[in-house]
Amino acid sequence: MAAAGSCSWFPPLALGVSLLKCLFINAYHSTDFEVHRNWLAITHSLPVSRWYHENSSVWTLDYPPLFAWFQWSLSHVAQHFDSNMLRVENLDYVSPGAVLFQRLSVVFTDGVFIYGATECCRCVQEPKEQRDVLSRPSFVLAVLLLWNFGLLVVDHLHFQYNGFLFGFLLLSLAKHLQHRHLQGALLFSILLNLKHIYLYMAPAYGVYLLRSYCFTQDHRDGSVRWSSFSPLRLLALGAIVTSVCALSFGPFVAMGQLPQVLSRLFPFKRGLCHAYWAPNFWSLYNVLDKSLSTLGVRLKLLEEAELPRASMTGGLVQEFHHSVLPSVTPSVTLVCTLLSILPALLSLWGGPRGPRAFLRVLLICSLGSFLFGWHVHEKAVLLAILPLSILAVQNREDAGTFLVLTTTGHYSLFPLLFTPAEFPIKVLLMLMFTIYSFTALRKLHSGPGRLLRPLEYAYLLGLNAVAITCEVALPLSPWQQTLPFLPLLVTSVYCSVGVCHSFLRLYVSLLRPEEKPKQL
Repeated sequence: MAAAGSCSWFPPLALGVSLLKCLFINAYHSTDFEVHRNWLAITHSLPVSRWYHENSSVWTLDYPPLFAWFQWSLSHVAQHFDSNMLRVENLDYVSPGAVLFQRLSVVFTDGVFIYGATECCRCVQEPKEQRDVLSRPSFVLAVLLLWNFGLLVVDHLHFQYNGFLFGFLLLSLAKHLQHRHLQGALLFSILLNLKHIYLYMAPAYGVYLLRSYCFTQDHRDGSVRWSSFSPLRLLALGAIVTSVCALSFGPFVAMGQLPQVLSRLFPFKRGLCHAYWAPNFWSLYNVLDKSLSTLGVRLKLLEEAELPRASMTGGLVQEFHHSVLPSVTPSVTLVCTLLSILPALLSLWGGPRGPRAFLRVLLICSLGSFLFGWHVHEKAVLLAILPLSILAVQNREDAGTFLVLTTTGHYSLFPLLFTPAEFPIKVLLMLMFTIYSFTALRKLHSGPGRLLRPLEYAYLLGLNAVAITCEVALPLSPWQQTLPFLPLLVTSVYCSVGVCHSFLRLYVSLLRPEEKPKQL
């Protein structure tokens, strides 16, 4: 195992990226900055009984209770920077003190992410032959995690606390890789009660823990030995999950507010797609529906006046009906998601119980939910990119998948930063991360064969044309006035092809028989 935490190179990497984050303090920030400022005010100024009822702002509290308590704890520090930011009636409040506090709060809470990255690097097995530091799997993994382009721009420019949350995920994964399953389950339970989007990963966790922890022994052919089932271990896992949920939701259950909290956590009225379409299956579905309706009108098979209003290309958060294809409901997305991940879960139950199989199924669950889920945010692609980094430094096939998914998924985040001042920043950061990823992984997996196939290289090179079109040509063209959503649409549709391909490639890696892995 790699002792990453004791290596002299890890602290400079962590310190360097932390200093870089501080340079972005006065950069552009999105409406999420006001979202979290409002949550600071709600949790600081109002009694607990009103946290999930307060609606004077459109940015109501819609994260689980543990995150609300996290905001409450931050608010006690925020009052020393600018107490006016903690007044609920101060909507859209921005001041130098508020900006400084909120930016620094993300940087400092990223300490959890740095610790999680350290623990994951400890789980990477180094090759027997001596390599220079820059070519070691643990070093490459540290760079891929700490300097991840998507996490930098989403948290420290766009503004969110994903690093803090991903820290819990990395720690949980590390504990499972170390076969400390109860600790891993505890950390994941805490994570679920901080942000419920991690429910995407819950099926993989549930099957893996039941199979690998509650069943202590297999038959020789790898099938389940039912006589080895341990009810005590199942009770231990249940006690952990129940205790965390009770601490999180218990006060609101006691106040009779559980339905109100759940209505905030799962607002199905927001529509199938986010304002900026995530690069998933539904963006392809929407474009196909629009193309069929346009073709039908031109061929006089459809009457334009009879078609639903084309609000789906307006970049708005709302419900809409498709024109030709069947309209999609939340229940349909749930069924599609479950069907997309079911083969992987069955493979995890009946196949190898090792951590590599668990990580692959975890990624498939994350991407399956991203591709087929309801009202998916484009930032959710990071739920697959960051864990995939662990596999990428261990296995050639996973490294190829990582390159396709990260390049595509990271570029899909470009529209989040649309101001001219941030344009060179996002381009430079992505180029640096992408070039490092390609060179480091190619060197790490040197030998016969390529990481990517020719068509994959051609697809990724096509992103250059997409970037020039969407970032330069279309904004300067007359179409910007008549079709303002077109650059977002082109970006989403093109990137969705790469994300879908990565999903299929992960499935092939999971289901295809392979030789015994050298690592993990």
